[in-house]
Amino acid sequence: MEENKEEMIENNGEEIALANNDIKIAEGVVASIAGVAVSEVSGVFGMAGGFGSGISEAFTGKKNIAKGIKVELEGQQAKIDVNIIVEFGARIPDVAYEIQKRVTKSVEEMTGLKVSSVGVHVQDVKMQGQEENVGTDVEKK
Repeated sequence: MEENKEEMIENNGEEIALANNDIKIAEGVVASIAGVAVSEVSGVFGMAGGFGSGISEAFTGKKNIAKGIKVELEGQQAKIDVNIIVEFGARIPDVAYEIQKRVTKSVEEMTGLKVSSVGVHVQDVKMQGQEENVGTDVEKK
């Protein structure tokens, strides 16, 4: 009889065990899934992230799809916080609701985790075509 081997998938030292402990999903993976879901929502100008993520992108030249997203995993539960910049004229409650719906659906379908909450934090409002302000960390869609 073949014995199950346990593989560890690790991202920034954070991981989670699923079902029979054969699958580990990192917080960064959940954040990336959420980031893709947010990017598909109409009315989102971009993601608001910290100064550090902007510097990282500048040096690597790569977009951080998980920018502005914080994930906390506990057991089979995921708590997700999303920091966004809304397009001027968009109805903020509708944008936030759509983000919550899409993030929950995407994360639950792709990972099997139960999303306990999706907090949407609106950090700024920008008009389409408006350039990034100097000193702010804004990622356009």
